Amino acid sequence: MAWLKEEIINILLKEEVISRQDLQKALVISRDSGKGIFDVLIGEGFIDRETFIRVLSKGLGVPYINVSKMQIDEEVLGLIPLDLMKRHKIVPISLLEDIITMAMVDPINVIALDNVKVHTGKQVVICLTSESNLEDFWAAKENTITQQEEEVSGEDLEGVLQGIVKDDIEVVAENKDEVEEENIENEAPVIRAVNKILAQGVELHASDIFIEPFEKYMQVRYRVDGILRQVEAPPRAMHEAIISRIKVIGNMDISEHRVPQDGKVRLSIGGRAIDFRISIVPASYGEKACIRILDKGAVMLDLDGLGFSEDTLGKIKSCVSRPHGMFVVTGPTGSGKSTTLYSVLKHIDSPYKNLITVEDPVEYQIRGINQVQVNAEVNLTFAAALRSILRQDPDIILIGEIRDFETMDIAIKAALTGHLVLTTLHTNTAPGAIVRMVNMGVEPFLITASVIGIMGQRLLRRLCEHCKEPYQMTEELAEEINIPKDYTGITFYRPVGCKKCFDMGYKGRVNVAEIMILSSRLRALVAKGAEEPEIRAAAIEEGMKTMRQDGIRKAALGITSLEEVFRVTA
Repeated sequence: MAWLKEEIINILLKEEVISRQDLQKALVISRDSGKGIFDVLIGEGFIDRETFIRVLSKGLGVPYINVSKMQIDEEVLGLIPLDLMKRHKIVPISLLEDIITMAMVDPINVIALDNVKVHTGKQVVICLTSESNLEDFWAAKENTITQQEEEVSGEDLEGVLQGIVKDDIEVVAENKDEVEEENIENEAPVIRAVNKILAQGVELHASDIFIEPFEKYMQVRYRVDGILRQVEAPPRAMHEAIISRIKVIGNMDISEHRVPQDGKVRLSIGGRAIDFRISIVPASYGEKACIRILDKGAVMLDLDGLGFSEDTLGKIKSCVSRPHGMFVVTGPTGSGKSTTLYSVLKHIDSPYKNLITVEDPVEYQIRGINQVQVNAEVNLTFAAALRSILRQDPDIILIGEIRDFETMDIAIKAALTGHLVLTTLHTNTAPGAIVRMVNMGVEPFLITASVIGIMGQRLLRRLCEHCKEPYQMTEELAEEINIPKDYTGITFYRPVGCKKCFDMGYKGRVNVAEIMILSSRLRALVAKGAEEPEIRAAAIEEGMKTMRQDGIRKAALGITSLEEVFRVTA
């Protein structure tokens, strides 16, 4: 970074902020004291810090911002530990895909930049701010938190909750043995706060609720369409009581705070039965709760209605119509794998077929299908359940997830002995599932003999139909963003935000997928131990459309945006 130091000195001289005589004096002091040259220039009064920062901004072409005037999202602030921010005088101000924009006082603090990159795994773009701006930002933030806490005390909780919790929300336990019966009109503030948090999650069609404690505040966030959204939270003073209430309804031990706990409850909200799966883990400032919402009424188990392209849908139906073999769906957590397989089951269900599932947990009960819940406490593992199931002469077996060689071995043997096996794997791509199986210890010849097809999938957010904004794709733009020039002249859409979509620009989600049918050529590649890139290239040559290609097609149809496609797919 010596070149940057020289560049900054040249800028200061060129802008006549310091004279060469002052610079020489500062260099002598720096050499004798061991202090950095810029610390000497500012500390000895040769230049004031504000002027120094503004000159740097102009000379280096790095924007200057006043962070004390900014409202920064708590999720962005949470990317970097507080002690790291204050030690290096930095603050993250925005996050776009894998790029953090960070305001910092010292632009040549490479240690700070390296720490941020290591801690977040993201690229860093910097802006400059002054130390006084940064101090004002933290002072304002701490003052806001302190005021929130001072406003809340014992008997005042009822008043604070008036804007957060409504009395007319009906959240009643469906199973009276699990949760004591309560009168909603007369219930305590904490009970109504929990009810409101749960009901709001259902209202927003969230998949998860996060209740997280910090030193002076707590936050409540909802995962809506795969994106976390922060909402107004109850005061920090209520956190312990809220967690205790959640433990009560989840049938957990309220006296245990040292180890993680899991629970579940079924509640009736607005006349609908909603299942909640609860996970509580101890964190630095208290216990964090993650609540998965399993709303059967919001899930459409219709294979034709999941948003797959016509080509992909045809290949799925072709695979699952086979009498035996294995069909694998891959993708990360939350990519819709379970919903896809449940929909496949509904599609192929018949009174003439014996269908059994093994799951952990059973997320949705499907009428007419036998579903087995894994229970490690009594040694009912995936492998143990599968051994018993195979004695019951099933035609079709759904395995919620294959996590180990033993389960994979039994699943492959079942596929080879006349059963249709549907399952999921955690890999990023369809061809990557082959490599994953080999790494688990499966012989390549068994893969080629048992696997029919593999599908990788993701969920993209749908554009809000009420506010999406059209624009024309030009040849220059197509080249710039690296999409085929065939899309030139087609109308694409971008998100805007309105009341209908809670200013997000998106509402709902749609599948994108890539499906790889194991042809003779692909089986030969797998048998000889080919790597993923070679298998992937061969599959594309044989007509496999990648998830990105599928996403771009959906963007061209106005279903989603190109920004969303690039965010989710590789």
